[in-house]
Amino acid sequence: MTTATVELLGKDLNHLGGVHCPTALADMKLWNTHPKVYLDVARTGQAKCPYCGTVYKLKDGEHFDGH
Repeated sequence: MTTATVELLGKDLNHLGGVHCPTALADMKLWNTHPKVYLDVARTGQAKCPYCGTVYKLKDGEHFDGH
């Protein structure tokens, strides 16, 4: 299995600084993957899905301001 890395912009994160997996941002079809999990990307700049291993990370120079 190849681990995918998805680079995110700050605007891709939800109001808490997270993203869910599976997601269309990773070109995943919701109907044929694992249960939806929320990942906190803003805290460390990246997070790894415990189901599929996809790594979501902020692009270099991007940051999350929060709302």
